[in-house]
Amino acid sequence: MADALELDALWAEFHSVVNMTSQELAAWLRVSDAADAAEESQSPPEHAGSPTGEHVLAILQKRRIDLTDDDLDVMYEVVDTVTAETDPEYVSAHAPEHESEAAETRRRQRLMTLGHDPHRPTA
Repeated sequence: MADALELDALWAEFHSVVNMTSQELAAWLRVSDAADAAEESQSPPEHAGSPTGEHVLAILQKRRIDLTDDDLDVMYEVVDTVTAETDPEYVSAHAPEHESEAAETRRRQRLMTLGHDPHRPTA
């Protein structure tokens, strides 16, 4: 388990990148699961309804003192992924100037699965 200062920093960073409430994320995962079932296609694990999305939801519903080592691993993963994918340099390097609307929609859906809505204004 991480020391208290490291845990405090991770908790704060996780909750700053996860800008959806547990209710919003739960609703999103339900909608995405229904859409995936309707398409009858194999979704990569990072897409909506993934175990990671469900784990993020579980973390949002926990108190800091109740976190497990698995929770901490997921929190680090989410912070790293959201930070990388929302970094302007990363976005410009990985997305063509005229990125298709479909590609941007997939990117937003992938981030929303992790509890981050890139269209939500920052506080």
